[in-house]
Amino acid sequence: MGEHWWQRAVVYQIYPKSFQDSTGNGMGDIPGITSRLPYLATLGIDVIWLSPVYESPMDDNGYDISDYRAIWPGFGTMADFDEMLARAHDLGIRIVMDLVVNHSSDEHEWFKQARSSRENPYRDFYHWRDPVDGHEPSNMGGVFGGSIWEWDEGTQQYYLHCFSRKQPDLNWENPRVRDEVFDMMDWWLAKGVDGFRMDVIGMIAKDTTFPSGEPGPTGYAPLHALIQDERVHPWLREMRRRVLSKYDTMTVGEVGGATVETAKRYANLDGSELSMVFQFEHVGLTGSPERGKWTTDKPRLVDLKRVFDRWERGLEGVAWNSLYWDNHDQPRAVSRWANDSDEWRETSAKMLATCLHLMKGTPYVYQGEELGMTNFPFARMDQINDLEAHDAYRMLTQDCGCSHDEAMAAMREICRDNARTPMQWDDGDQAGFTTGAPWLEVNPNHVTINAKAQVGDPSSVFSHYRGLIALRKESDLVVHGTFRLLEPESEELFVYERVLSDERMLVVCSFCDHELPYRVPAGYAGAEPVRAACNYTDVADGIVRPYEAFALLARPT
Repeated sequence: MGEHWWQRAVVYQIYPKSFQDSTGNGMGDIPGITSRLPYLATLGIDVIWLSPVYESPMDDNGYDISDYRAIWPGFGTMADFDEMLARAHDLGIRIVMDLVVNHSSDEHEWFKQARSSRENPYRDFYHWRDPVDGHEPSNMGGVFGGSIWEWDEGTQQYYLHCFSRKQPDLNWENPRVRDEVFDMMDWWLAKGVDGFRMDVIGMIAKDTTFPSGEPGPTGYAPLHALIQDERVHPWLREMRRRVLSKYDTMTVGEVGGATVETAKRYANLDGSELSMVFQFEHVGLTGSPERGKWTTDKPRLVDLKRVFDRWERGLEGVAWNSLYWDNHDQPRAVSRWANDSDEWRETSAKMLATCLHLMKGTPYVYQGEELGMTNFPFARMDQINDLEAHDAYRMLTQDCGCSHDEAMAAMREICRDNARTPMQWDDGDQAGFTTGAPWLEVNPNHVTINAKAQVGDPSSVFSHYRGLIALRKESDLVVHGTFRLLEPESEELFVYERVLSDERMLVVCSFCDHELPYRVPAGYAGAEPVRAACNYTDVADGIVRPYEAFALLARPT
């Protein structure tokens, strides 16, 4: 099929509200992003995935869009966006927008029209239903808690919202909705953006009979029974035919509940739908039926390896994989997967980078990950902005009987705002993010973890990421080699091999804080270390040191 540019690329996600403030109002903005593009060029990334910057009431930090063709004034103007896009392209960096079309804001003109009367032409842009026996049409619960139905007093019907009540779900069954979405996508691509990350795209097709289900611990039936994944694909092929086929794009779909088999359809290498998908198996390895994801449990390494192995082998030669540790919806990688103590944070952050970036697929770096930024030491809920977290705190303390301290321990472990605290640029006031009061508190450890201290330091986490990104650009083996998991039952070592023709690479990563005996396979005796992948200055014989990562390259003699 040939190589697509996004197969060799490394993507960097920017959460605009927390990246760089240029005005002193405490919130990041587009001119702030533009000012930091040289930093990203130094890191060597190829693509920016830009979380939503559209006009929005900001009920869900921009994932509630009121105008798809306008910029939220808090982020700047369309002229600011155009300048950022041009400057990024000048530096060889592409821009991928966040496409949020499962739902709009309730302040979007479409919804304003739709709720004005039952006869309005936009009524069928959303899902409306009559009461059933005087209550909601079904008993399913939403992502942010409560019912998926909200009563509209004016028209005496309920409307569907799988997320916040201010995020009504669009009705993709209506071809006029698809026409509007595709026209909007074409408008952005004609402007020069390079693709889309598609928010919860796997949720756009619903069972429109809206059945009730067996209630769970929250009193509501789980939402997943509503989603009809099979019916999404004709709409994505229509999107490809009508819009994406006219441009050289990268597209990645967020698909909750995706399996290897479903991903083969979404991300098939025939190019009929998307470039790749985000799946959530590896970030969903902990939790409980009563508390959901809100526990302090750590994932088991054998389970993590099993997930990565299944996806690497399952997509080989059929579809393309996406690789990530964290994003705006996940806690910080080094706190979740490794060791964020002062002693081991830098070493283990480099180990995580090596482990992920040498697998097959497109790696994603979330802002600050390249510095080893950590979770925040939340002590009170007024330090947290996230809607999901506030609903979870009520559930934990009221339904599960947790104390405040127990609930806050879960927040420090898993809350999304761990990833949304401001970017740590330097050790000064507010970490160089703003001259004002930041919308979320800056992590106190910014005095030691910051870009200023790392960019010029060849031994820093930043420099380690930079080396791995450069390696991907030059190595066909890293981009196209097959993946084979070794030591699958080890609870402490993640070992795998990459193979392309007669070239082989062994990757060894320790997920523990003590030395381990380990002998490399015979075929790697005398193999040369891949310096960009090693987080110690040498490769020891017969042992793996705490949180060590190394790679050995065996070439034919």
